[in-house]
Amino acid sequence: MDQTPRRMLGQPLSSPTTQPKKKSTSVMSFFSKVSWNLRLQKQEPLKNVFFILAETARDPSVKKRHMVMRSLGTMACEIPEKVRKYKKIVIDLLVHGLYDPVSSEVIHESMETLTIILGKMQGKALGSFFIDVTLQIRTLLDDENDSLRYSAFVLFGQLAALAGRKWKRFFTRQVKQTQDSLLTHLQDRNPQVAKACKTTFQACSPYLRQSKDYSFQNEEDQRNPKLCRQLSHYHPELLQFFYANKIL
Repeated sequence: MDQTPRRMLGQPLSSPTTQPKKKSTSVMSFFSKVSWNLRLQKQEPLKNVFFILAETARDPSVKKRHMVMRSLGTMACEIPEKVRKYKKIVIDLLVHGLYDPVSSEVIHESMETLTIILGKMQGKALGSFFIDVTLQIRTLLDDENDSLRYSAFVLFGQLAALAGRKWKRFFTRQVKQTQDSLLTHLQDRNPQVAKACKTTFQACSPYLRQSKDYSFQNEEDQRNPKLCRQLSHYHPELLQFFYANKIL
């Protein structure tokens, strides 16, 4: 992850290094054009706008890449039916942003926009990208940046609800491998992250159920001692929830 200064949740993301005035002006000019095309789509086919965004998403400028992710979020809110039409292009761009090699701002904006789109499209947008998104989100659950952790837990909780039959086995493995992170961040230093983690823990709870292959074991053997011990000490209400739903 990049070495940009870390911040507390709720504070604005730190701005990238100031760009020369000429470069900044060209960035604003480009996105003014995108915004104009969103309002007056007859002047230029929307597909062309997406192609412009796709090209700019791979620009060396962090500021431009960040603005692309933000523009996609705006489009998802304002013209969701159009975004749905070009969902493959949009999701490809967001996954690309999710794996940005240097900028936490680009990654964060990608997660925020993915959260919006998954909500609008009820999870039907990811397709085969489900694996790529899940694997990257898992790595961000323990990031030092509070905002990245928070958004990662929110998105991971969404993925839990959207895995469906197709990705159930894969996501079950991911949840079990993420169990330590879920337990750790129930006590996160940032209360908002801790709250998001608790919500996600509950969303992931069905994936923590023991496999039928172990049905011959007695009740005590089936329980996860570490999980039970930590939840009993820090979050007895979660443990009670798991017992009531026969998860533990």
